[in-house]
Amino acid sequence: MLELYDVVELREAIPGEELPAGATGAVVRVFNGPPPAYEVEFADADGRTVAMVTLRADQVVQRGAGRSPVNG
Repeated sequence: MLELYDVVELREAIPGEELPAGATGAVVRVFNGPPPAYEVEFADADGRTVAMVTLRADQVVQRGAGRSPVNG
């Protein structure tokens, strides 16, 4: 399970938010479910928030964790 401030990568694009697969963001809220879900903030290179999206565990991969799906 992810924790607050973990860095994650999108497994799939979120077209409605203009977020491509592979976009990286930070977990800013954890919903323990069931099923578990995460509020993830995505920012541009200047640190400005470009999207804040609630995602299921299977939609993200934790960066630096062997790139395996997050288990909830």
